[in-house]
Amino acid sequence: MEPTGQHTGHDPEQPPRRPRKRLRRPWLLVALAVLLMFSGAGAVAGALYFESVPTPEQLELPESTTVYYADGTTPMAKLGTENRTILRFGEMNDAVKQSVVAAEDQTFWTNQGVDFGSILRAAKNNVTGGRTQGASTITQQYARIAADLKGVTYSRKLREAVMAWKLDDRYSKEQILEFYLNTVPFGRGAYGIEAAAQTFFGKTANRSAPQAEQVTVAEAMVLVSMIKQPEADPGDPEGSPGYDPSRSPKALENSKTRWAYVRENMVALRYLQRAQADALTYPDTVKKPDPAARQTGLDRSTGLVVGQAVAELRRTEQFRGKPADYLRNGGFRIVTTIDKRAQDAAEAAADLKRQTAPQVVRGQPQNWQAALVAVEPGTGRVLAYYGGSNGTGADYAGWYLDEAGKPRGFGAHPPGSSFKVYDLAEALHQNISMKSRWDSPPSKEFPASGRVNGSPAGPIRNAGSARCQPDCALWEATVASLNVTFFELTEKLGTDNVIDMASKAGIDAMWANRPGEAEAARVELRGKPGRDVAGQFSTEVGIGQYPVTVLDQANGMATFAAAGKRADAHFVRSVSKGGDEIYREHLEQRDVGLNQEQINQLNWTLRQVEAAKLPNGWDSAGKTGTWQRGDSLTENAHTWMVGYTGAVAAAVWLGTTDGKALVTKDGDHDVFGASYPGAIWRQFMVDAAAALQLDRNKYRFAQPAFPPERSAPPPSRAAPPSTPASARPGTTPPSCRPPNCASPRPSRTRPASPPASAGPPSVRPSATAGQD
Repeated sequence: MEPTGQHTGHDPEQPPRRPRKRLRRPWLLVALAVLLMFSGAGAVAGALYFESVPTPEQLELPESTTVYYADGTTPMAKLGTENRTILRFGEMNDAVKQSVVAAEDQTFWTNQGVDFGSILRAAKNNVTGGRTQGASTITQQYARIAADLKGVTYSRKLREAVMAWKLDDRYSKEQILEFYLNTVPFGRGAYGIEAAAQTFFGKTANRSAPQAEQVTVAEAMVLVSMIKQPEADPGDPEGSPGYDPSRSPKALENSKTRWAYVRENMVALRYLQRAQADALTYPDTVKKPDPAARQTGLDRSTGLVVGQAVAELRRTEQFRGKPADYLRNGGFRIVTTIDKRAQDAAEAAADLKRQTAPQVVRGQPQNWQAALVAVEPGTGRVLAYYGGSNGTGADYAGWYLDEAGKPRGFGAHPPGSSFKVYDLAEALHQNISMKSRWDSPPSKEFPASGRVNGSPAGPIRNAGSARCQPDCALWEATVASLNVTFFELTEKLGTDNVIDMASKAGIDAMWANRPGEAEAARVELRGKPGRDVAGQFSTEVGIGQYPVTVLDQANGMATFAAAGKRADAHFVRSVSKGGDEIYREHLEQRDVGLNQEQINQLNWTLRQVEAAKLPNGWDSAGKTGTWQRGDSLTENAHTWMVGYTGAVAAAVWLGTTDGKALVTKDGDHDVFGASYPGAIWRQFMVDAAAALQLDRNKYRFAQPAFPPERSAPPPSRAAPPSTPASARPGTTPPSCRPPNCASPRPSRTRPASPPASAGPPSVRPSATAGQD
């Protein structure tokens, strides 16, 4: 540890008590009056100067807001226009307080905030044409920064003096030094002593930190030396490089010379004894400038998490209605729900450019894009979020409103058969067993929904087949993902009821067409009965035609993993400032209306899906999904894998950045949910469980009892007309007939810059949702 030394004069912590200023300053008033008259400004100008400087209460310093992972210690990103972390005077260690006085104002503890010698020299040179003067006191320098005074002129010196007098008269020396050390620039974008300590030495100026983590006296002397000229002169960077020792040999020489000057002043002020000063050596531990150091972390994939977290906080009572930059420049400490272990696993699996991604998705065409979101069942905490590798680019996992109220995110995609999970949940809610029998021919007409021969979209067709056809149990139709079965199921349940179940589980919005609008509109489902919004959708909702976000899908899966208890997906655990907690997550569960037997049947059914089976022995459930490109029956544009264990729920989407069909590097169009996003989902679920050190035996699924089955529509080879939805109680008839009820999907004409919103143009209904 470097010695801090003692002094026999004043103590920075307890400066000598000064006489009342009104009794000891007549000479000061006279001097100022002379200077004011000499300048021609007069008393009026002096009064204006006196009132023009912002006081510390009036000066709102931009302070960096830091975003952390869920552990509360690992930084994720830093927000704000300036890199600044404010410390109170009592938090600053002696090394920085003593060094800055030795460097900038040796009479700080005894002067009245003004260096009259400097002012008089400036006045003389202003008249004689001599060299302009510097050497302002610490109080004057603060006044200059606070009032944003530019240049080195007599007029500026005079203003500084009056302002410094005001500050010194109103505030204690401790307060002034605190203001100064939190305000002054040090270079490399660091403002204030704490940011400087972190930037140049990777340490802290906070005395409460372990001694080994604090800047030493020798290091503090290097930092305060930079105040003289934080950055190189842009007009002569070689000749006047400043005092950052890593900038150039001349800058290093400047730094060492200034360091030696500060050391001698430390002895003169009795902060150091002579022997202690002689024992100091110039530190060679200054960090090299890192181009990435000024980056805030927003360029990484977790930058998308930050956008979601900030948007979430702006909806809270504590931050609603605040200025756009309030959160970013407010010096807050935001702890997110993101577990770094899970996030690392998500990025390793879903970033297709990495060699850690599953082999089947590595080396695929450049336009392939994946998104993955994981949610903790029972709490709604988002454990991992990957919407793309560029945190300032397009977000393919979610959607939110930015500070200006503009929609951001590109995460809405037709879910295809992965949406059938909500059909199953609503069927169970209406006491329809997973072993009930259903007519499941290869294709079938549904007159009540306008899906008949000769109609624009034609009858509903299955993309695949099953050995049980044409008479399949509902669980068998789920495993084979038979569209005919689920379309009829949706008609029987009622579109409004399916939407109700999806909304209760976690689907907060879907995108739908509106008459006369080229782009599909986001329809808010949250808090609205299904009957109030069902008119904007058709029966095709049951086979996944209408876009939803990956985030909402993950939330829905988490609800079923938590035995039907919905907890809102969220990104923020807590927000604090200066040790005071300002916001904390509100954990609340809402029941979607399924009893334990119904949950057991749902889990059992989804466990039969081959793609949902994990190789690590965990009980797991899931569903695949695929949606074709346009009218094609052979090309797919959206593929999904969604599912859960008792500990983690996750949704994966795989599509393209330009809206073109998914085509493999070998030219193959057979891209389905089970093979490609399924591989990503399975790798993540296995790796996340290992990283989080979870015990699979604590999360086993219970076996269903399968009570006596209620009758279901009898198998029919002739495919008789379905009962109109309007004739069934508790349902809402479709509001349109194809092609007017065509569903939307995200825009596939990508601009050069990231899109501002997920505002998808419409697409026509599909005859088949694609093989899964």
